[in-house]
Amino acid sequence: MQYVERVLAELKEKNPNEPEFHQAATEILNGLKPVIEKHPEYEKAALLERFVEPERVILFRVPWVDDKGNVHVNKGYRVQFNSAIGPYKGGLRFHPSVNLSIIKFLGLEQILKNSLTGLPIGGGKGGSNFDPKGKSDNEIMKFCQSFMTELYRHIGQDTDVPAGDIGVGGREIGFLFGQYKRIRDEHVGVLTGRGLTYGGSLVRTEATGYGLVYITAEALKARGDSFEGKTVVISGSGNVAIYACQKAQQLGAKVVAMYDSNGYIYDPKGIRLDVVKQIKEVERARIKEYANRVKGAEYHEGCKGIWTIPCDIALPCATQNEIDEVSAKALVKNGVKYVGEGANMPSTLEAIEVFQKAGVVFLPAKAANAGGVATSALEMAQSSGRLFWTFEEVDAKLKNIMVNIYHNMDAAAKEYGVEGDYVAGANIAGFIKVANAMMAHGIV
Repeated sequence: MQYVERVLAELKEKNPNEPEFHQAATEILNGLKPVIEKHPEYEKAALLERFVEPERVILFRVPWVDDKGNVHVNKGYRVQFNSAIGPYKGGLRFHPSVNLSIIKFLGLEQILKNSLTGLPIGGGKGGSNFDPKGKSDNEIMKFCQSFMTELYRHIGQDTDVPAGDIGVGGREIGFLFGQYKRIRDEHVGVLTGRGLTYGGSLVRTEATGYGLVYITAEALKARGDSFEGKTVVISGSGNVAIYACQKAQQLGAKVVAMYDSNGYIYDPKGIRLDVVKQIKEVERARIKEYANRVKGAEYHEGCKGIWTIPCDIALPCATQNEIDEVSAKALVKNGVKYVGEGANMPSTLEAIEVFQKAGVVFLPAKAANAGGVATSALEMAQSSGRLFWTFEEVDAKLKNIMVNIYHNMDAAAKEYGVEGDYVAGANIAGFIKVANAMMAHGIV
């Protein structure tokens, strides 16, 4: 469609050297073509041009002093992408790979992901190229305090509510919130993922992993199937992977492989999650330790080989573009029937095409990993009302949200003539709500 192609061409021209942002925009806008064709008024209002351009991009320096007295300077980012349906909401990522392109791709995806939850939250994302690995608690505290000393000006419980992401867990959120409270002298729900003693929510730690399994289970159920007896491969070994593994096992699946950035473990008898938790959450060690402690388990250097393991269900939960075309073909060859994305954009465009052509049920990240932000929004609601819900209450709300996301994107795909294409279905279902709000607001 000419309008979509023109917007994509202009986006790439205006934003050179941002491949991740280009990839996300291409996937989203191509999936929206059936909607755009039915709504010529969007082109007249330059809706797509406004949709792909962030409302605000904040870049800043983050100086901090290490334990030896050396001064370091990192880059800080916050992209406030779209507030049409609610305050900006999206995580902070602390990782050496962070750059503006990655933050913009994450922020653009976040708009639709947040819309899909059915909750009133807009899209944003932020972070820094700071690497928490190998840093002391004191160094991380100093960095977080410096980061928040700039960021506090741009966020607020009704403006922008950041959360955690890669490299930003409970420890980092605590340091960030402490500095915000110190500067602003107010105890409000300006960050989510907080500790239970100061406004956090139960299930937040488990939310993304649990949500991923809930939506995959609903896709299985719609086809008269279930997790019972299925072989599952999960990439990663952080929160998302660990709790996806836990919930999949609770539903009767056998998870046989997981990995970290160095390599993967394969346990044909089924992953012992208690051992993984001890290694990753308590000892903060490498996943290869698993093979030294569990008889019959194997450790392999490198990560790509995990996708050659035969499985019924693949749940990539590590990072962007971890499944390329070659890995996708290996998965299809070895019998994969369902792929649910727990990470943000873990499959390349070429990999997605392989899955769809092979008839694999492919659940894209903006839908499948929305459980984390959904529970963050539930945390916001609890903070605003000074409430505290039980684990069972939050878990039930999370499951309901994920089931609804599946059915909404399934219905959208059918309505616009692309039945079974959940990439298009998720894009369409999320976009329509945002587009209607943007049209209602006028040219702003």
